[in-house]
Amino acid sequence: MIIGIPKEIKTDEFRVGLTPASTRELVLRGHQVLVEDGLGSGIGFGSDAYIQAGAIIEKTAADVFAKADMIVKVKEPQQNEIKMLRRDQILFTYLHLAADKAQAEALMACGVHAIAYETVTDSNGQLPLLLPMSEVAGRLSIQVGATCLERFRGGRGVLLGGVPGVNPATVLILGCGVSGSHALKMAVGMGAECVVFERSLKRLREIEAEYGGRVITQYSTQNNIEEWLPRADLVIGAVLVPGRAAPKLVKRDQLALMKKGAVVVDVAIDQGGCFETSRPTTHSNSTYEVDGIIHYCVANMPGAVARTSSLALNNATLPYIMRLADQGLNALRQDSHFMAGLNISQGHVTYKPVADDLGLKYTAAEEAVL
Repeated sequence: MIIGIPKEIKTDEFRVGLTPASTRELVLRGHQVLVEDGLGSGIGFGSDAYIQAGAIIEKTAADVFAKADMIVKVKEPQQNEIKMLRRDQILFTYLHLAADKAQAEALMACGVHAIAYETVTDSNGQLPLLLPMSEVAGRLSIQVGATCLERFRGGRGVLLGGVPGVNPATVLILGCGVSGSHALKMAVGMGAECVVFERSLKRLREIEAEYGGRVITQYSTQNNIEEWLPRADLVIGAVLVPGRAAPKLVKRDQLALMKKGAVVVDVAIDQGGCFETSRPTTHSNSTYEVDGIIHYCVANMPGAVARTSSLALNNATLPYIMRLADQGLNALRQDSHFMAGLNISQGHVTYKPVADDLGLKYTAAEEAVL
């Protein structure tokens, strides 16, 4: 198979769909890898590294899209990239379609087979291709939240861990799946007072067992969230409903309960965000203020540490990329968990939560790729 890797063109995005090491593995299996010139140069993966791995360097993204059977990316294709996709081509990347009807309809129109990293499952019901970026985003959420709390960045001027004789910051974590768990680990490590909100009693018991009295656990209800918002210095929104738009857990009028200069970090912004006042931002213009509350809503948070993120992502995606390269769509037909990643196929929406959220007709994935 001919596999194409274009440079990411979303604002402030430097991650790569394939690292040189992953490229070499595919070349050794007899596949041809086309790499856009300059791919990865911003994170230390220059064209020379790809040439040494056996890739063919193409001058433009248009050349890559025109020649490849499968396009591997990191972020959702932008509109000018979608125009270069063609019928029956395979697209393998993060899509996050539940909050982006325009993208879904454009992918339907071009007839591509669009497989989303974030909805591929495994035998344990986990999301193995979302997991590494959720880990990165969770850890980053505390790092950037602590920075946003600095006075000269608009925050309250509070040190997350405090110092002897001065209280630490209070951090609320809404949802404690992968991102929330890694946010919690970082916040506890920095000495913050941490309060976790979850609807899984099993997960709350696990947190209690792991952290004991160092973490306050709360069943996630509006009453409990409202009770804690006035005490919060930093609120992390880490709620995930696989493939669906994130629920709005904090409404605009509830911001009035919070201290001026408090910070919210919306890890769920790719799925529409879990604060009513959230809107996507970029790394170069990452925050804005609503009613005195600092919002950090960067839609590609792991891109801030693009080299680490690319390596972590490739560790997870490479086995799936190799299966697609070896078997084409048969790789999906033979594995229902992999098939769960197919969101759009030849004009059909093949992932039900996306169809439901966008009000589009749903076609079973198995029917679409017969």
